[in-house]
Amino acid sequence: MANINPDLDGDEQPLDPAMERVRRKMIRLLAVSIGIMVIGLMAVLAAIVYKINQPVQEATAPVQSESPGQPLGAALEGEAITLDPGTRILSHNLSDNTLSLETRLANGTRQILVYDVATKRVVARIAEAAGN
Repeated sequence: MANINPDLDGDEQPLDPAMERVRRKMIRLLAVSIGIMVIGLMAVLAAIVYKINQPVQEATAPVQSESPGQPLGAALEGEAITLDPGTRILSHNLSDNTLSLETRLANGTRQILVYDVATKRVVARIAEAAGN
């Protein structure tokens, strides 16, 4: 087969000194880049192995606030919330120091009673609107 490019006859001509310096810089840059990539890959693999070998920790109990509310039993000790005769409690909810009672009065209407446990008094009585 005929050689298409007669300049390349198998023997490479040596590069001039300027091109040789550029080639060496490029090879050095390539080596540094490969080294950084290898170090990064090793760090990622080390982190994965570290995470895999860590024991599983149990869920911790919820942290209580520094000033927890007064226990309901102690706050209501010896106290009674006065309800109208024939009133039935349908549901209740306690949030911090506020107790809310959903009640059904003797006449069949519903009423929400809001009681402040800290001050030991009824804060509000919310009656169901007529016709509901």
